[in-house]
Amino acid sequence: MRCSATRTSTVPRPRRRRSPATSRSLITEYAWGKVWTRPGLDRRSRSIATLTALLALRHWGEFAMHVRAARTNGLSDEEIAEVILQSAVYCGVPVANHGFAVAREVLEEPGRRCLSSPHAPSRAPASASSAAGRRG
Repeated sequence: MRCSATRTSTVPRPRRRRSPATSRSLITEYAWGKVWTRPGLDRRSRSIATLTALLALRHWGEFAMHVRAARTNGLSDEEIAEVILQSAVYCGVPVANHGFAVAREVLEEPGRRCLSSPHAPSRAPASASSAAGRRG
């Protein structure tokens, strides 16, 4: 599951140094294996919940990784912006502002679109074909 969501087969090198092998194993087997593959929520919904939790807890490195995973799981840049904006009400505006900065940096990586203005994300209706085009 981790490979599918993050498009990587390994934990990024800086995280590997901080996490003992048992911790990595627990995360890989339990979080990515047991929780993310449960039938109760689709991957898009799990990404929304995860982004919100990571914003609330201010885990910026994990938040950046899950912004990438959210795109893989089908969220558009505009939907990611909406998750961050929604979180501002419950997590605080300073947290959301930093979340926008982290997400913008991630989404400006080569080959990715960047977020529009964080306070006015475009929400044009998307057809199924245009949504599929954004994911590719």
